Amino acid sequence: MQTEKIEYFSGQDRIRALWRTPDVVDGPIQAIIQGPGWLGLKDAKAYDRYHQGFTDAGFGVLSIDYRGFGESEGSERGIVNPTHQLEDLVNGVTYLTTRDEVGAIGAYATGGTGGGNVVLLAATDPRVRAVISQMPVADGRDWLHRMRTEYEWVEYQALLQQDRRERVLTGKSRLVHPRNEVMVETLERKQSNFKKDVDVKIRMEVPLSMVDPLLHYRPGQAANGLTTPLMVVAVEDDATTPTDHAVAIYEAAAGPKALILQRNTSHYAAYAKYADVVIPQMVAWFREHLHIPGDVVVRSEKPSRS
Repeated sequence: MQTEKIEYFSGQDRIRALWRTPDVVDGPIQAIIQGPGWLGLKDAKAYDRYHQGFTDAGFGVLSIDYRGFGESEGSERGIVNPTHQLEDLVNGVTYLTTRDEVGAIGAYATGGTGGGNVVLLAATDPRVRAVISQMPVADGRDWLHRMRTEYEWVEYQALLQQDRRERVLTGKSRLVHPRNEVMVETLERKQSNFKKDVDVKIRMEVPLSMVDPLLHYRPGQAANGLTTPLMVVAVEDDATTPTDHAVAIYEAAAGPKALILQRNTSHYAAYAKYADVVIPQMVAWFREHLHIPGDVVVRSEKPSRS
């Protein structure tokens, strides 16, 4: 696998990314754009086995840092802004169209808003011809709610309302920890070293105002009637991104679709435990669906017999 550092503009900010390709490229290649998962970065070690699997199969992978994260520009550092992240992905697709070696374009992402973002991308950009969404969030409000007991949720909503009032008076939002006061870490996440290489690079103070756009985050609605070929990968009884969110996205889609449900594992353990099974399924999905129709399209119908 070869890696080239590239950059493109999204709005006024430079997005920095890794363009990963097979060791030998002979002719056009199909490309896969990937935006990181929740508070993730383009070069997370957890992604390496997926990138290796895709490039071994002949695909190129464009792995990006969203605005405000990693090496990308952006004044809102460490803030998950779904609107900006979708724009960054759309502009990444446009960047791929400027590369002569790129043919068809697909999208892959994993983890919470990462998995949800590619569903939004598929619903927004017809240039994306196949998608794999791994452990997605379908509904931001429900996701944040289910991390908390009911009394905690009532208190949290009151805190959000108080912060909104203070913002209109002072222009400032309360600073909170994104892994404890926006998302709430599971015990597995606290005890594991998963994404340890990323955590040390992520800002650990963000404005509470970041929550408001997440409350309106709805990849599940975007999946309704989606005709872009969609594979959804989930974990049974997932305590981090609810399994029913992934199933809802799968069931809402109207085009070619597949659902992979990983059992007897957990959200973070599944990446290593089932990689040798799941990655070949992903490769097969892109091989089947990631192509550009030819310049000549032939349609034929047999006349019905009366």
